[in-house]
Formats: sequence, structure tokens, C-alpha cells
Amino acid sequence: MRSSITLFISLFTTLLAIINPLEAVPVFLNLLQGQDDATHSRVARKSCIYAMGLMFFFLLFGTLLLRLFGVPLSMVRVVGGIILTKIGFELFGGDSAKFAPAGGAAGSADDVAFIPLAMPIMFGPGGIATIISIAATAHVRGRLAESFVASSLAIVATMATTWLALAYADRILVKVGAKGIDVATRITGFFVSAIGMGLVFNGVVEFLQSYGIMTAKAIGS
Repeated sequence: MRSSITLFISLFTTLLAIINPLEAVPVFLNLLQGQDDATHSRVARKSCIYAMGLMFFFLLFGTLLLRLFGVPLSMVRVVGGIILTKIGFELFGGDSAKFAPAGGAAGSADDVAFIPLAMPIMFGPGGIATIISIAATAHVRGRLAESFVASSLAIVATMATTWLALAYADRILVKVGAKGIDVATRITGFFVSAIGMGLVFNGVVEFLQSYGIMTAKAIGS
């Protein structure tokens, strides 16, 4: 039970940090500039459903993809950690690509629900690596049912929080302001970088252990 709660908290906080709903708010408003409240609500709902569907796809088939391409879990952690660290540095430095869209959405407002909102803003490389890592770890430990339930709840909670942020984007932007969002983004970037470095370290240690280069006793000492 404790491991399931730990998994839920870990996955929820990691996904929420990667998505960073506060950072998505100005992008969302920019893409839907000039649209009415009903359109805002519909696009927010659709984009979150799309992103949640992608997360469940990789949660269910992530391990199969690893086996198909012959990629060990340790390498997924290393690559995922590098991606998260890079995203964290971009957020901390204020150079995130999420702020790039400008001039509103081209064509129908619903066109932006999947790209770029659902992917890559809500579910990009960092999210993919995180979900696949969680799925592969669950297979290794043999607690599939518990891990799946905890992971599913974390995904649903993450997307519910993100939906609330987008649904009330106008109010959040007025209350928090551009400077508040910038500060929150930089703080989030720091923690995302820390999470990424932790994944890299664990991945390298696991890789060395698999070849007998390092033992658990050596790490503990």
C-alpha cells in the first residue's frame, strides 16, 4: 500500500512539474486569442482528454515498445533523465519553447487541441520517458495491478489539475500575472532538473550493476 501511495505521489508531482499548467496558461490563451468562453472550455477539455489518452497508451504499451526495440530500462532512465534535465534548464532559464506560439491559432480553434496543446505541451518527450519508465519498473517488480491503479489515478489527477488551470486560464493570468507565472516556471524548472538528474544517476547505477561493475554494497558504503 505504501509503495502505491509513493508511486502515485511521485508520478503525479513529476507529470505536473513537466506539464507546468501555469506555464501552459499564456500559451493556451494566445492560441485561442479572440475565441469565446465556450470554445476555450471545449478546447481545454479536448486537449486534456487527448493528452490523457496518450499517457494511458504509453502506460499500457510502454514495456512492449521497450522489448520491441530492445532498450533496457536503465537506458530509458538515463535518456529520460537527460530530457527532463534539459527541460528543467529551459524552464529555469526562461527559454522554454512553450512560449513560442504567437499570433493566435490558424484555422479552427479545435485544431490546436491535439497539436500543440496535447502534444508536445502537455505530453512531450519528458512525459513519454517518465510513463515508460514507470511501466517498465512495474513489470520488473511484478506488482502490475497495484502500479497500474496508482499510475492511472496519478494520470487522471494530473490532467484534472491541468484542465482546471486551462478552464480558468483568464482568471489565473489576472490573479498571478506574468511575473508570477515566470517565477513559478523557474522554480518548477529547478525541481524538474533535480528529478532528471536523479533519473540519470539511478539509470547509470542500474546499468553498471547489470554488468557487475558496481554492487549494492558499494553504493551503500
